[in-house]
Amino acid sequence: MLPESFLNELKYNTDIEQVIGRYVQLRRRGKNLTGLCPFHSEKTPSFTVYPDTQSFYCFGCGAGGDAITFMKKIENLDYMEAVRALAERAGMAVPEGAVDDGSRRMKARILELNRAAARHFHQNLMSDMGRGARKYLVDRGLTKATVIRFGIGYAPESWDDLRNHLREKGFTDEEMTAAALVNPGRKSGCYDAFRNRVIFPIIDLRGGVIAFGGRNLSDQGPKYLNSGDTPVFKKSRNLFALNFAKDTKRPELILCEGYMDVVSVHQGGFDNAVATLGTALTPEQARLISNYTDTVVLSYDSDGPGQTATRRAISIFEETGVKVRVLSIPDAKDPDEFLKKFGPERFALLLEGSSGAMDFEVEKLRKKYDTDTPEGRVSFLQDFVRLLAGLSSPIQREVYLSKVCRELEVDKQAVSNQLESAIRRRKAGQDKRDARELRPFTARQASARTDLEKQKYPRFVLAEERLIAYLIRSPGAWDWVSQEVSPEQFISPRDREIYEAVAGRLSQGLTADMMSLSGELTEENLARLSEILASPGCGNISAREAEDYIGTLKSFYTQKTSEEVGNMEAEDFGRYIASIAAKKK
Repeated sequence: MLPESFLNELKYNTDIEQVIGRYVQLRRRGKNLTGLCPFHSEKTPSFTVYPDTQSFYCFGCGAGGDAITFMKKIENLDYMEAVRALAERAGMAVPEGAVDDGSRRMKARILELNRAAARHFHQNLMSDMGRGARKYLVDRGLTKATVIRFGIGYAPESWDDLRNHLREKGFTDEEMTAAALVNPGRKSGCYDAFRNRVIFPIIDLRGGVIAFGGRNLSDQGPKYLNSGDTPVFKKSRNLFALNFAKDTKRPELILCEGYMDVVSVHQGGFDNAVATLGTALTPEQARLISNYTDTVVLSYDSDGPGQTATRRAISIFEETGVKVRVLSIPDAKDPDEFLKKFGPERFALLLEGSSGAMDFEVEKLRKKYDTDTPEGRVSFLQDFVRLLAGLSSPIQREVYLSKVCRELEVDKQAVSNQLESAIRRRKAGQDKRDARELRPFTARQASARTDLEKQKYPRFVLAEERLIAYLIRSPGAWDWVSQEVSPEQFISPRDREIYEAVAGRLSQGLTADMMSLSGELTEENLARLSEILASPGCGNISAREAEDYIGTLKSFYTQKTSEEVGNMEAEDFGRYIASIAAKKK
């Protein structure tokens, strides 16, 4: 257990606005702050931070909690790891003997192991054995300063170079396997996962080495090899070089296709470039990018796969509300090649002239059809109408509709009629998909029982919510409240559990705020408590109002007829008996 004195000091030194502000672009609305939720895709902000209660709540997916809960969810940490991360940020030391477990120790061990491996790879590159790898990097135009900044290294053509080095450092084969640095052999033992490759360390936002990417220096095997998922690394939730790009002064991020593109762009003076990690862009990565910018420039290769990846990325970013521009790279297949040929100044001009996502899509259609022929023009307009129907902005649809109709010299009204039909069909199809899928979120699933209780007994559940909020904001009222109402009188099982946790702390003279309760309540119940504190009417509750809510709870069972009692479910009947017993005391 964490000492109360430590938790109180951590609360004093932790501002939830600053913690969440590192991951989410927040805008102030009155005394609260809002932003796009980092836990689900949305275009309109439904994520709210409440400085007065040091809590957050998303009205879209139901996620909620305190600063510890947020760190757990955003960084995929357990409770103690999140506490340690906040303590480190506040310059505090977690007390010896605090709750610990094997999972935290393993993650810490993997981070130590990865850092040792990164140092070894870099030393290899700078040694005689790395001569060939250094030549490759020099031929690619990288300077020594860039190599050092990114910690680039080299894995030699050896089955056990890294393994032997790490074993000398005291790491075990099991730990190396958990870190995805070695692979188990077919019969016994294990061997290095990276061999004869230039190594790019992947560093998280806190400066920890969490994984590696390796560029093959031979013709055998895949061109790039990336670490598999480990306890400290998820490919779908991280981006290469975001540890640098998050501090850029430029207004947008550049999303490149690979490590070398990113490194070359940074060396050219553009510190806002990032890349995915051996996978296509994921929704999680798009949401991560949306936390740092509202505009992204797609800088994928100009070949077929690169253009396919561009169209897919445009679709994903639409779900996050991030504006997309597409970089057209003439006379080069990627940013790395362009920078070598023409230099940073020309690249800066390319960025300024990058086209919007819609311009990119329209240009692709123009290349697909011959609009000089009637047949080609009809086919182009059919696809163009479907493309416009997917736009959410009527103004954007009108601008592109007018522009294309003018250029092709076709009747705008005729195309507009087709567009209206396409929009109706698209909406009908989307409504059917939404009804079929329902897209449930974990927090919403967890609150299903509470929602059911609200439907059955709205007045009584409301009284529970208001009473919990009253005690959180007015803990000094606990003595008289505890004499008037017991946990057995709560209708909602989840609200009862929250009330019991609050009561347990207040009865011992301890604080009962969000951070104090985060170690005692489940993630679902913390989200429910955040929902309660965020509910209208729960901000300033008077003692007189609290008395009324207590009276409402007490009246729940006294108003039951004998028929209603006979029809009660077993759980409700048990509470009914307990409530009567509590009332007689």
